[in-house]
Amino acid sequence: MPKALRGFALLAFAASAACNTVPRITGDPAVTVTPRAETPPVGTAREDAADDPAIWRNPANPAASLVVGTDKKGGLYVYDLKGEQMSFLAAPGLNNVDLIEIGDGRVLVAASDRSDLSTVNLFLALLDTAIGKLAPAGKIAVGPGEGYGICMVELAGAEDVIAFSAPKSGTIYRTVIREANGAFTGTTTTLAQVPTQTEGCIADPRTGTLYIGEEDAGIWAIDMTTGAKRLVAAVDNKVLVADVEGLAIAPEGESGGYLVASSQGDNAYAVFRLPDLTPVGRFRIAAGAFGSTEETDGIALDNRDFGPDFPRGLFIAQDGVNAPQAQNFKYARWDEVLAALGASPGN
Repeated sequence: MPKALRGFALLAFAASAACNTVPRITGDPAVTVTPRAETPPVGTAREDAADDPAIWRNPANPAASLVVGTDKKGGLYVYDLKGEQMSFLAAPGLNNVDLIEIGDGRVLVAASDRSDLSTVNLFLALLDTAIGKLAPAGKIAVGPGEGYGICMVELAGAEDVIAFSAPKSGTIYRTVIREANGAFTGTTTTLAQVPTQTEGCIADPRTGTLYIGEEDAGIWAIDMTTGAKRLVAAVDNKVLVADVEGLAIAPEGESGGYLVASSQGDNAYAVFRLPDLTPVGRFRIAAGAFGSTEETDGIALDNRDFGPDFPRGLFIAQDGVNAPQAQNFKYARWDEVLAALGASPGN
C-alpha cells in the first residue's frame, strides 16, 4: 500500500475507534480510577482481538503473579504484573479464558475454543508458573453451539474441576474435567438455558452459585447443581447498560464481597454487593499514566495482596479501543476502586 494511503487507513481506523467510544446510552454517574499498568498491544491489529484475562496469584511471592490473556485471532499471552509479556502460545479462535490450580500445584488454563463454530470446545493448557509459559494440554468437546464464555471452579471437598461454558445460544453447559494417565477428559451435562446470547461467567464456590451475563438482559444467578436460576440484576440503562460482558467477584467471608460487571454500552463497570446483589456504584478507568478503557469485554479481579503495586487487590480490564495501537489489557488497584466508590472491604 502506498505510504499516503497507509497513513489514511490508520487515521480512518483511529477515527472509527474513537467514534465507537461514544456510548449510545449513559447510565448513572460513574467515579473514575486510573490504570497502574498495561500490557503491550496484542499481535492482531485493527481488529476486535484482545478479549479476556485471568489471574494466577503466586502465594509465595504475590508480586511475581501472572496474568493470562486472549487474542482471539491469535492465541494466549502470559504477562507479569508490570504488564510485560512473558510468553505467547499460538492458538487462533480462543475467546474467554480462566485458570485454576489443580491437585499437585499445577495450573490448568481453559479457554473457549471458537475454531469450530458449530461445537463448543475447551482448549486446555498448563501454565508453568516458574517461567510464565503455557504448554497445550488437549481439547474437550462440550456440546453444540458457538463457544463464548467460560469459567471454572473446584468445589470444597471435591477433586474434580468443573468448567461452565456459556455459548451464544444461551445454553449453559457444566463439564466435569478429570485427568487420567496424563490426559484430561470431560463429562458434560446441560445445566440451564437463558433466552438470548450469553458470555460473562463467574462461579462462586462458597454459595454454589454461577453468575452468567445475558448480554441484552442482565445477570443470572444459577445454582451450580440444580440449574435453578433467577435474574438478579437486569439491564436498566442506569446501573447496567447492554451489553453485559465480563463478570468477576471479590469474595469476602462466607458469602459477602462484590460482583463486578462490564457495562459495555457506556464504557463503565457496575459493582454489586454480595450476596444480595445490592448496587454499590459504577466506575470507569480513565486516562492517567496509561490510557483509558472502552468497550470492555473480559475482566478479572482478585482482592488479595499482590505486592507493592497492588497491595489490596488487582482489577484487570480488556481495552476494546486502544487506537492507534491494537487492543490490550489494563491493570487497576482494587482498593482505589473501592475508595472511589466510598466502599471498603467488609462494608
